[in-house]
Amino acid sequence: MNKIALREQLKVFLHEDIGFGDISSGLIDQRETSFATVTAKMDGVFCGMDVVLELAQMQRLVVESCLSDGTNVSIGDELFTLRGKTRTLLETERVLLNLVQHLSGIATMTRRCVEALDDPTIAVTDTRKTTPGLRMLEKHAVRSGGGKNHRLRLDDAVMIKDNHITALGGITNAVERARMLAGHTTPIEVEVETREQLHEAIAANADIIMFDNRTPEELKAWRTLVPSHIKTEASGGITLETIALYRDTGVDVISVGQLTHSVTALDCSLNLGGGIKHATIRHDANRIYEPVD
Repeated sequence: MNKIALREQLKVFLHEDIGFGDISSGLIDQRETSFATVTAKMDGVFCGMDVVLELAQMQRLVVESCLSDGTNVSIGDELFTLRGKTRTLLETERVLLNLVQHLSGIATMTRRCVEALDDPTIAVTDTRKTTPGLRMLEKHAVRSGGGKNHRLRLDDAVMIKDNHITALGGITNAVERARMLAGHTTPIEVEVETREQLHEAIAANADIIMFDNRTPEELKAWRTLVPSHIKTEASGGITLETIALYRDTGVDVISVGQLTHSVTALDCSLNLGGGIKHATIRHDANRIYEPVD
């Protein structure tokens, strides 16, 4: 996780929500301190520890406890506990919960897809179908759920898709140009939709061949035509409900857009403990982060 980038993003998110000040929380005595416990309202996988720690540091809150990313949780489980100025806890609440719920939803969906596939030899990956501004966090959530990342950005790898093939006049020309222009460490992946394109991609010696929108039966037959040194990927419309059907196709990678583009957030709630005089504070040794003056 790039902590510099994370902090800059969190500044933007806080500014977006707080504006010129939280007028509701401003009703509370600025000296009042409280503790806040966030609990899960659904079963799933927690993700968001970096967000919790970074926001706490920025907002001068104490993290009394926090689960590690990738931890399985059940309804009612405590995810993390914060302590600090009551005003600050409340003005931070929505940004904190929005991110933790969203990232935990992605981690949960990823874990379920990995478990449904039930084959550690096949990588379950995300795509670039991410929320603008949240790609780094969303891809981290995929890893927390047991998946792997596809390209982070367009400069990570060459991916020759249908429109590139059309614009460049075919797969052969596209791969040849990529070999000339891309560095030797940059892999070249080609998307194929027909058997003719598959043969052309093999002849062009692509590093990876992506089978787009093929049935499991087609994939299994096409995979036998691909030399072992070329990796293969299944993509297009694969979901939690259908991923197990691709287990025996022989592909190396299955990319699932559903992991990030339409995931359901893991519902959770933040409950505030009254004034600090009523709070039960954990022993200092359990604290994960406490601001230092």
